Amino acid sequence: MRKARSIKRRSGRILIVLAIIVLAVAALYIDSNTRMVTTEYELHYPNLPDAFDGFRIVVLSDIHAAEHGKDNERLIKKVMDANPDIIAVTGDLIDRYQAKKPVEKQMEIAETLVNGITPIAPVYYITGNHEWDTGVARELLTMLDWNGVQVLRNRYTRLYSGGESIMLAGTDDPNGPVDMIKPREFVEGIFEAEGDGFIVMLEHRNYNLPLYSELGVDLVLSGHAHGGMVRLPFTDGLIGARLEPFPTYTSGVYSMDDANMVVSRGLGNHMGWTRFLNNPQVVVAVLRQIEN
Repeated sequence: MRKARSIKRRSGRILIVLAIIVLAVAALYIDSNTRMVTTEYELHYPNLPDAFDGFRIVVLSDIHAAEHGKDNERLIKKVMDANPDIIAVTGDLIDRYQAKKPVEKQMEIAETLVNGITPIAPVYYITGNHEWDTGVARELLTMLDWNGVQVLRNRYTRLYSGGESIMLAGTDDPNGPVDMIKPREFVEGIFEAEGDGFIVMLEHRNYNLPLYSELGVDLVLSGHAHGGMVRLPFTDGLIGARLEPFPTYTSGVYSMDDANMVVSRGLGNHMGWTRFLNNPQVVVAVLRQIEN
């Protein structure tokens, strides 16, 4: 009888421990998919013009028609609190797999978000693969242009401060028109037209750091990998954008020679994937000057 009671007590303790584990995992799962975080990275350069020391770029990537609060008010507040000089939206603003959100609804979400962030700072945008996959890229680009967003489709512009300037460039996603200019030719054309200068490149996809390092680009801002979806200690994410296991370039700062690439974990999900230990992320890239 005593043995039976002992077994019963032990079984009860095991069930309590299992219940605590299940609740903890559930809480982490909910937190991972709903709580946005802001991550600030300082990037140091000897060739950065003096006037751009401390220049702040907010990066919003892979939104995928996500709604963080009514009319994305929580996301808009995060952007405002980051005090950006410019805002870079680096692709996949909408999503081709959102069965519960038809493209028309996604366009409304995108326009509402844009109208919330354009009063904060100048907004620059590049396409991701999903914009082209949905077949509404041109409609979306027209809407963005109409609402004051500067669309960089294999184009660059100069940003000015205190009589000095840097170049901000943006590539179209490879899913775009087949006859578009390729990244190598695009960057070489910038240097040919402008001579030497500091270049920030917006590119949705996250795997071209070796190319841009070779070409002399200073900073690449990208997304696409969704942080590897599941992040565990000592990993760079578990699942790559091409479904490869244990990918590289999924979150944070990566360096090669004199070039840096900052990869955002993004703000939304797609294809039914959910996040774990990988919260939606607003990135702030802060440019810093260092002496030669």
